[in-house]
Amino acid sequence: MGATQRDVALRAGVSTRTVSNVVNDYEHISADVRRRVLAAIDEVGYRPNRAARSLRTGRSGLIALAFPEFDVGYFAELARLVVHEAERRGYTVLVMQTLGERGREAALLQRIDRQLVDGLLFSASACEPADIENSDTGPVVLLGEHEIPGIDRVSIDNVAAAGAATRHLIDQGCRRIAFVGRARASRSDMAEQRVDGYDRELTAAGLPFRRVVEVDAYHRANGAAAVAELLRGTSSSPVDGLLCANDPVALGAMHALHQAGLRVPDDVAVVGFDDIDDSAYGLVPLTSVSPDKRQIAELAVSRLVDRIRGADDPGRHHQARFELAVRASSSRTGTGPQAVFQGAGESWADSSSASSTQRRRAGEKS
Repeated sequence: MGATQRDVALRAGVSTRTVSNVVNDYEHISADVRRRVLAAIDEVGYRPNRAARSLRTGRSGLIALAFPEFDVGYFAELARLVVHEAERRGYTVLVMQTLGERGREAALLQRIDRQLVDGLLFSASACEPADIENSDTGPVVLLGEHEIPGIDRVSIDNVAAAGAATRHLIDQGCRRIAFVGRARASRSDMAEQRVDGYDRELTAAGLPFRRVVEVDAYHRANGAAAVAELLRGTSSSPVDGLLCANDPVALGAMHALHQAGLRVPDDVAVVGFDDIDDSAYGLVPLTSVSPDKRQIAELAVSRLVDRIRGADDPGRHHQARFELAVRASSSRTGTGPQAVFQGAGESWADSSSASSTQRRRAGEKS
């Protein structure tokens, strides 16, 4: 037999009515009580009766999650955390893929309506403000770098993160650092922000060398092809550091370096972005900018639930923490794996669910 609201109430030390109020998103619940009830729901495995809740509240208990590509590790890992956080709050997640194309994003917005889902978490790449204004999706929270005025958005500070990664390469002795991963076919807000951080840090360090390499997509094969092309064009003045737009591109780049007979990090140090699980387990573990994906998921779901419950404050940009996870692909100093804290993100009401390590990092200074 499944867990009941009474089981949750006993675990949280509250009444069953309080559990019901939390499950039904009643807004006049203290943050402490809400956290205790949500934790108890997670611990006992309680799942609300969605049909009954829909009749009571006029809500479906469904939220939609739309990402460009689920075979990119970052999106798959973040989706898992979003689903977990939504389930803690009594929601089921409907998952969709857009391939980052304007037409598919606009069509998705037209297909979703508020009778089907209560709200949308949307990692948009190309849609325009009118696409959302002309839809009936209900509340929307954006994930990532693509900004639409007036809509809540959750991301990290990509300019600061790319700057921190570039500074790390400089500290390791790199003086000819290339950026691998500007989008070839269309503008990528993610890539442009990371190029900006790279360029600013090189300028601050007084380093004149610049090389920004384009890719057709953000997979291993694209990184390998881009770096093979880069090496053919820089034989007289080789690069000694690579900052890659994401980890798959970086993993492909390291493959191309190996094929060319170059050693990582001795000849070329490499840093990626997003710290996907695969990055730590290669023959040469990859240094990567590590967004706090759990905090991103919690911030996004929390903000969307607030909107579903009727919050009408202006939309704003919510920044999550990041750190630089230093591993063998860039470490020339022999210090071994470490985590260098770089970004504090924002303080927010539900941060108690982050680990004690994450909370400790949030109080450190870069």
